[in-house]
Amino acid sequence: MIGEKVTVSFRTLEWKCVESRTDSKRLYYERFILSPLRKGQADTIGIAMRRALLGEIEGTCITRVKSENVHHEYSTITGIQESVHEILMNLKEIVLRSNLYGTCGASICVRGPGYVTAQDIILPPYVEIVDNTQYIASLTEPIDLCIGLEIERNRGSLIKMPHNFQDGSYPIDAVFMPVRNVNHSIHSYEFRNEKHEILFLEIWTNGSLTPKEALHEASRKLIDLFISFLSKEEENLLLKLSKKEENLLLEDTQHTVPLSLFTFHDKLDKVRKNKKKRALKSIFIDQSEFSPRVYNCLKRSGIYTLLDLLNNSQEDLMKIQHFRLEDLKELLDILEKHFVIHLPKKKF
Repeated sequence: MIGEKVTVSFRTLEWKCVESRTDSKRLYYERFILSPLRKGQADTIGIAMRRALLGEIEGTCITRVKSENVHHEYSTITGIQESVHEILMNLKEIVLRSNLYGTCGASICVRGPGYVTAQDIILPPYVEIVDNTQYIASLTEPIDLCIGLEIERNRGSLIKMPHNFQDGSYPIDAVFMPVRNVNHSIHSYEFRNEKHEILFLEIWTNGSLTPKEALHEASRKLIDLFISFLSKEEENLLLKLSKKEENLLLEDTQHTVPLSLFTFHDKLDKVRKNKKKRALKSIFIDQSEFSPRVYNCLKRSGIYTLLDLLNNSQEDLMKIQHFRLEDLKELLDILEKHFVIHLPKKKF
C-alpha cells in the first residue's frame, strides 16, 4: 500500500469500501477503511473485528454422509473412480448458503457413467449451492450412486470423533467459517497537531456471503455481546440515584411540601424503554423462527431487525410482494409467543 492514495474523513467517523473483486465463485475480496480514529482505537477495533469475523459468523456445511453399501471410510466401490474417503473430502469442500436453523437432510442419486458435481445434490428450498460445478466423483460404469447427506448451520469448526461413526454413516470434518482470512493494518497521520489513525481491513470470504455482509454480521455479533453490559449499567445507576434521592427527602424535614418521588422513577422507566428499543434493534429477523419464505419477503422489503418490523402495520406487510395471509399469521404467532409483541392492523 506504499504510495496509495485514499480519501478519508477528517471529522465524522465513517467506513467505506475502497477495493472489491471476485476472484471466483468461492473467493470474494474487499478492503475497507475506517477513519478518523484516535491513537490506539484502530488496534482495538481491528483485533475485535478480526476475531468476530473468523469466530462468530455462522456458515453451512455437509457434516454427515449416509450409505448402506459402504462398509468403512477407506473402502472402494466398483464403478467409482474415487475411494469413499476422497468422496467425503470432496463433499467437505462444497460451499452452501442457507437460512437454516440446526440441521436438515439432502441427498444425491445419480446413475453413471458420468461426473457427479454439486448440482446433483437435491436440497431443501432454503439451502443454496454457491458453485454448482464443484466436483464430487466420477462414475465409470452404469451404476447408481445414492447417498444421504446431513447439512448443518453452525460457527467455528467441527472435528469428527471415532465414536460418531455408525454403520453406513460417516461424519465429515466441517469448517463453518465463511470468512477465509482477515488482515488489518493501521496508518498513522497528523492533523491539526493531533495524531490520528486509519484502520484498513481486508476480508476474504468463500462466496456464501460477501465481505460487506460479513462485516455487517460481525458488527452485529459484537453489539449483541456488549449491549447487555451497557443497558444494565444505566439501569443500576438510576436505581442508585433514585434510592439516594428518596433517602435525602426522608431526612429533610424543613420542607412542608415534599418533592415528587416520581422524577427518578420516570427516568428509570425511560431507560427501560430505551433498553427494550435497543434490544429490538439488535435482534435481527434471521435470529427468529420465521420460515425461509417469510424471512426472504421481509429482507427484500428492507426489514432486517425486529425494530424495523415494528415500524410496519399488518396492512403494510400485506402489501409486500408474494407475502400471503398465512405468512402474516405465522409472523404474528411468533412475535406473540417469543417477544410478546402485537402488530397493529393499521398505522395510527
